[in-house]
Amino acid sequence: MNLTGRVAVITGGAGGIGAALARRFAAEGAAALILADLDGGAAEAVAATVGPLASGVAVDVTDEEQVRALVAETERRYGQIDVFCANAGVSTGGGVEVDNAGWDRAWQVNVLSHVYAARAVLPAMLARGSGYLLHTCSAAGVLTAVGDAPYTTTKHAAVGFAEWLSVTYRDQGLRVSALCPQGVDTPMLATGLAAGHLGAQVIAASGAVLSPDEVAAAAVAGMAEERFLILPHPEVADYARRRAEDPDGWQSGLRKLVRRLRAAGHEPPPPSPPPPSP
Repeated sequence: MNLTGRVAVITGGAGGIGAALARRFAAEGAAALILADLDGGAAEAVAATVGPLASGVAVDVTDEEQVRALVAETERRYGQIDVFCANAGVSTGGGVEVDNAGWDRAWQVNVLSHVYAARAVLPAMLARGSGYLLHTCSAAGVLTAVGDAPYTTTKHAAVGFAEWLSVTYRDQGLRVSALCPQGVDTPMLATGLAAGHLGAQVIAASGAVLSPDEVAAAAVAGMAEERFLILPHPEVADYARRRAEDPDGWQSGLRKLVRRLRAAGHEPPPPSPPPPSP
Protein backbone atom coordinates (compact mmCIF):
# COMPACT_ATOMS: atom_id res chain seq x y z
CA MET A 1 0.00 0.00 0.00
CA ASN A 2 1.44 3.30 -1.18
CA LEU A 3 -0.58 6.18 0.26
CA THR A 4 0.38 8.67 -2.46
CA GLY A 5 -2.76 9.92 -4.17
CA ARG A 6 -5.06 7.83 -1.98
CA VAL A 7 -8.42 8.77 -0.47
CA ALA A 8 -8.74 7.75 3.18
CA VAL A 9 -11.49 7.90 5.77
CA ILE A 10 -10.44 7.90 9.44
CA THR A 11 -12.98 7.47 12.23
CA GLY A 12 -12.09 8.74 15.67
CA GLY A 13 -10.20 11.39 13.74
CA ALA A 14 -10.54 14.24 16.23
CA GLY A 15 -7.53 13.27 18.31
CA GLY A 16 -5.09 10.63 19.47
CA ILE A 17 -4.19 7.94 16.96
CA GLY A 18 -6.80 9.13 14.45
CA ALA A 19 -5.37 12.63 14.21
CA ALA A 20 -1.85 11.20 14.01
CA LEU A 21 -2.86 8.92 11.15
CA ALA A 22 -4.23 11.95 9.31
CA ARG A 23 -0.98 13.87 9.73
CA ARG A 24 1.11 10.90 8.60
CA PHE A 25 -1.13 10.06 5.64
CA ALA A 26 -0.87 13.70 4.52
CA ALA A 27 2.92 13.54 4.78
CA GLU A 28 2.86 10.36 2.68
CA GLY A 29 1.04 12.19 -0.12
CA ALA A 30 -2.61 11.24 0.36
CA ALA A 31 -4.99 13.06 -1.99
CA ALA A 32 -7.91 13.44 0.42
CA LEU A 33 -8.56 12.69 4.08
CA ILE A 34 -11.99 12.59 5.70
CA LEU A 35 -11.82 12.75 9.48
CA ALA A 36 -15.01 11.45 11.07
CA ASP A 37 -15.74 11.80 14.76
CA LEU A 38 -18.67 12.07 17.14
CA ASP A 39 -17.29 15.56 17.86
CA GLY A 40 -17.53 17.07 14.40
CA GLY A 41 -16.14 20.43 15.48
CA ALA A 42 -13.01 18.81 16.88
CA ALA A 43 -12.62 16.78 13.67
CA GLU A 44 -12.86 19.97 11.62
CA ALA A 45 -10.25 21.63 13.84
CA VAL A 46 -7.81 18.74 13.32
CA ALA A 47 -8.51 18.79 9.57
CA ALA A 48 -7.65 22.49 9.46
CA THR A 49 -4.20 21.74 10.92
CA VAL A 50 -3.59 18.95 8.38
CA GLY A 51 -4.30 21.13 5.36
CA PRO A 52 -6.79 21.64 2.52
CA LEU A 53 -6.75 17.94 1.59
CA ALA A 54 -8.48 17.12 4.90
CA SER A 55 -12.04 17.70 6.01
CA GLY A 56 -13.86 16.93 9.24
CA VAL A 57 -17.37 15.59 9.68
CA ALA A 58 -19.61 14.59 12.57
CA VAL A 59 -20.43 10.87 12.47
CA ASP A 60 -21.69 8.49 15.14
CA VAL A 61 -19.98 5.23 14.18
CA THR A 62 -22.54 3.24 16.17
CA ASP A 63 -25.26 4.39 13.75
CA GLU A 64 -25.02 2.26 10.61
CA GLU A 65 -26.99 4.73 8.51
CA GLN A 66 -24.54 7.51 9.36
CA VAL A 67 -21.61 5.27 8.41
CA ARG A 68 -23.28 4.39 5.10
CA ALA A 69 -23.92 8.07 4.42
CA LEU A 70 -20.27 8.90 5.19
CA VAL A 71 -19.08 6.29 2.70
CA ALA A 72 -21.61 7.27 0.02
CA GLU A 73 -20.77 10.98 0.27
CA THR A 74 -17.02 10.32 0.16
CA GLU A 75 -17.39 8.10 -2.89
CA ARG A 76 -19.57 10.75 -4.56
CA ARG A 77 -16.99 13.49 -3.94
CA TYR A 78 -13.80 11.57 -4.66
CA GLY A 79 -14.83 8.60 -6.79
CA GLN A 80 -13.66 5.92 -4.38
CA ILE A 81 -12.30 5.18 -0.92
CA ASP A 82 -8.88 3.56 -1.00
CA VAL A 83 -8.34 3.23 2.76
CA PHE A 84 -10.88 3.06 5.57
CA CYS A 85 -9.45 3.35 9.08
CA ALA A 86 -11.91 2.09 11.70
CA ASN A 87 -10.15 3.80 14.56
CA ALA A 88 -12.83 4.94 17.02
CA GLY A 89 -12.71 3.14 20.36
CA VAL A 90 -13.87 3.35 23.97
CA SER A 91 -12.71 1.86 27.26
CA THR A 92 -14.51 1.43 30.57
CA GLY A 93 -11.85 0.79 33.19
CA GLY A 94 -14.10 -1.78 34.82
CA GLY A 95 -14.83 -5.48 35.06
CA VAL A 96 -17.99 -7.52 35.46
CA GLU A 97 -19.50 -4.67 37.48
CA VAL A 98 -19.79 -2.49 34.36
CA ASP A 99 -23.50 -2.09 33.66
CA ASN A 100 -25.20 -3.38 30.54
CA ALA A 101 -25.15 0.07 28.93
CA GLY A 102 -21.36 0.19 29.30
CA TRP A 103 -20.93 -3.28 27.81
CA ASP A 104 -23.25 -2.38 24.94
CA ARG A 105 -21.39 0.86 24.24
CA ALA A 106 -18.07 -1.00 24.10
CA TRP A 107 -19.55 -3.58 21.74
CA GLN A 108 -21.10 -0.95 19.49
CA VAL A 109 -17.98 1.23 19.17
CA ASN A 110 -15.20 -1.35 19.32
CA VAL A 111 -16.79 -4.07 17.18
CA LEU A 112 -20.01 -3.21 15.37
CA SER A 113 -18.63 0.06 14.00
CA HIS A 114 -16.04 -2.08 12.16
CA VAL A 115 -18.81 -4.27 10.82
CA TYR A 116 -20.81 -1.26 9.64
CA ALA A 117 -17.77 0.20 7.87
CA ALA A 118 -16.97 -3.09 6.14
CA ARG A 119 -20.56 -3.48 4.94
CA ALA A 120 -20.46 0.01 3.48
CA VAL A 121 -17.08 -0.06 1.71
CA LEU A 122 -16.76 -3.70 0.63
CA PRO A 123 -19.05 -3.63 -2.43
CA ALA A 124 -17.03 -0.97 -4.25
CA MET A 125 -13.65 -2.27 -3.07
CA LEU A 126 -14.38 -5.83 -4.18
CA ALA A 127 -15.86 -4.66 -7.47
CA ARG A 128 -12.62 -2.92 -8.46
CA GLY A 129 -10.38 -5.52 -6.78
CA SER A 130 -8.57 -3.17 -4.39
CA GLY A 131 -9.01 -1.52 -1.03
CA TYR A 132 -7.47 -1.35 2.42
CA LEU A 133 -9.07 -1.65 5.87
CA LEU A 134 -7.01 -0.54 8.86
CA HIS A 135 -8.72 -1.54 12.11
CA THR A 136 -7.38 -0.13 15.37
CA CYS A 137 -7.76 -3.11 17.69
CA SER A 138 -5.21 -2.67 20.52
CA ALA A 139 -2.76 -5.13 22.04
CA ALA A 140 -5.69 -5.98 24.32
CA GLY A 141 -7.07 -7.87 21.33
CA VAL A 142 -4.19 -10.34 21.37
CA LEU A 143 -3.38 -10.20 25.10
CA THR A 144 -5.52 -8.89 27.97
CA ALA A 145 -6.39 -5.42 29.22
CA VAL A 146 -6.08 -6.07 32.95
CA GLY A 147 -8.84 -4.22 34.79
CA ASP A 148 -11.10 -3.69 31.77
CA ALA A 149 -13.29 -6.66 30.89
CA PRO A 150 -15.43 -4.97 28.19
CA TYR A 151 -12.34 -3.56 26.45
CA THR A 152 -10.54 -6.93 26.48
CA THR A 153 -13.59 -8.79 25.21
CA THR A 154 -14.49 -6.39 22.43
CA LYS A 155 -10.92 -5.89 21.23
CA HIS A 156 -10.50 -9.67 20.92
CA ALA A 157 -13.67 -9.64 18.84
CA ALA A 158 -12.30 -6.79 16.71
CA VAL A 159 -9.13 -8.75 15.92
CA GLY A 160 -11.23 -11.81 15.13
CA PHE A 161 -13.42 -9.85 12.73
CA ALA A 162 -10.41 -8.29 11.00
CA GLU A 163 -8.84 -11.71 10.58
CA TRP A 164 -12.07 -13.08 9.12
CA LEU A 165 -12.17 -10.24 6.60
CA SER A 166 -8.55 -10.88 5.59
CA VAL A 167 -9.05 -14.63 5.18
CA THR A 168 -12.28 -14.19 3.25
CA TYR A 169 -11.45 -11.33 0.88
CA ARG A 170 -7.68 -11.03 0.40
CA ASP A 171 -7.78 -13.07 -2.80
CA GLN A 172 -10.30 -10.54 -4.13
CA GLY A 173 -7.92 -7.61 -3.63
CA LEU A 174 -8.86 -6.49 -0.12
CA ARG A 175 -6.02 -5.84 2.33
CA VAL A 176 -6.69 -5.77 6.08
CA SER A 177 -4.45 -4.79 8.97
CA ALA A 178 -5.18 -4.92 12.69
CA LEU A 179 -3.28 -2.12 14.43
CA CYS A 180 -2.52 -3.35 17.97
CA PRO A 181 -0.55 -0.87 20.06
CA GLN A 182 -0.09 -1.26 23.79
CA GLY A 183 0.45 1.96 25.78
CA VAL A 184 -0.22 5.15 23.78
CA ASP A 185 -0.19 8.71 25.11
CA THR A 186 -3.81 9.52 24.36
CA PRO A 187 -6.69 11.06 26.33
CA MET A 188 -8.02 7.53 26.91
CA LEU A 189 -4.88 6.53 28.82
CA ALA A 190 -4.63 9.88 30.62
CA THR A 191 -8.24 9.63 31.76
CA GLY A 192 -7.68 6.08 33.01
CA LEU A 193 -4.59 7.09 34.97
CA ALA A 194 -6.37 10.08 36.50
CA ALA A 195 -9.26 7.84 37.55
CA GLY A 196 -6.89 5.26 39.05
CA HIS A 197 -8.03 2.49 36.70
CA LEU A 198 -6.04 -0.67 37.26
CA GLY A 199 -5.63 -1.32 33.53
CA ALA A 200 -4.11 2.11 32.93
CA GLN A 201 -1.71 1.55 35.81
CA VAL A 202 -0.65 -1.81 34.33
CA ILE A 203 0.01 -0.18 30.96
CA ALA A 204 2.09 2.57 32.55
CA ALA A 205 4.08 0.02 34.55
CA SER A 206 4.60 -2.64 31.89
CA GLY A 207 6.35 -0.94 29.00
CA ALA A 208 6.96 2.07 26.80
CA VAL A 209 4.13 4.52 26.21
CA LEU A 210 4.37 5.66 22.59
CA SER A 211 3.16 8.92 21.11
CA PRO A 212 0.26 8.77 18.64
CA ASP A 213 2.67 9.89 15.91
CA GLU A 214 4.93 6.90 16.62
CA VAL A 215 1.93 4.60 16.31
CA ALA A 216 0.92 6.24 13.03
CA ALA A 217 4.44 5.76 11.67
CA ALA A 218 4.29 2.07 12.60
CA ALA A 219 0.88 1.81 10.94
CA VAL A 220 2.15 3.24 7.67
CA ALA A 221 5.19 0.95 7.72
CA GLY A 222 2.97 -2.06 8.34
CA MET A 223 0.58 -1.07 5.58
CA ALA A 224 3.48 -0.69 3.15
CA GLU A 225 4.30 -4.34 3.84
CA GLU A 226 0.60 -5.27 3.95
CA ARG A 227 1.06 -7.01 7.31
CA PHE A 228 -2.06 -8.24 9.07
CA LEU A 229 -0.87 -7.63 12.63
CA ILE A 230 0.80 -4.26 13.06
CA LEU A 231 2.49 -4.11 16.46
CA PRO A 232 3.97 -0.68 17.26
CA HIS A 233 5.31 -2.26 20.47
CA PRO A 234 7.45 -5.16 19.13
CA GLU A 235 7.46 -6.82 22.55
CA VAL A 236 3.75 -7.61 22.11
CA ALA A 237 4.70 -10.33 19.63
CA ASP A 238 6.88 -11.96 22.27
CA TYR A 239 4.14 -11.61 24.87
CA ALA A 240 1.65 -13.26 22.52
CA ARG A 241 4.01 -16.17 21.88
CA ARG A 242 4.58 -16.67 25.61
CA ARG A 243 0.85 -16.49 26.24
CA ALA A 244 0.18 -19.14 23.58
CA GLU A 245 2.98 -21.46 24.69
CA ASP A 246 2.28 -21.25 28.44
CA PRO A 247 -1.14 -19.75 29.24
CA ASP A 248 -0.92 -20.61 32.94
CA GLY A 249 2.56 -19.12 33.30
CA TRP A 250 1.50 -16.00 31.42
CA GLN A 251 -1.51 -15.49 33.67
CA SER A 252 0.63 -16.09 36.74
CA GLY A 253 2.95 -13.29 35.68
CA LEU A 254 0.05 -10.90 35.16
CA ARG A 255 -1.40 -11.77 38.54
CA LYS A 256 1.94 -10.91 40.18
CA LEU A 257 1.85 -7.50 38.49
CA VAL A 258 -1.74 -6.97 39.61
CA ARG A 259 -0.86 -7.90 43.20
CA ARG A 260 1.99 -5.39 43.19
CA LEU A 261 -0.29 -2.62 41.91
CA ARG A 262 -3.02 -3.51 44.39
CA ALA A 263 -0.47 -3.31 47.18
CA ALA A 264 0.26 0.21 45.96
CA GLY A 265 -3.41 1.10 46.32
CA HIS A 266 -4.78 0.42 42.84
CA GLU A 267 -7.75 -1.80 43.58
CA PRO A 268 -10.51 -2.58 41.04
CA PRO A 269 -14.09 -2.14 42.27
CA PRO A 270 -15.88 -5.24 43.55
CA PRO A 271 -18.48 -6.93 41.34
CA SER A 272 -21.98 -5.55 41.71
CA PRO A 273 -24.62 -7.93 43.06
CA PRO A 274 -27.05 -9.27 40.47
CA PRO A 275 -30.38 -7.41 40.16
CA PRO A 276 -33.29 -8.87 42.09
CA SER A 277 -35.49 -11.34 40.27
CA PRO A 278 -38.80 -9.89 39.06
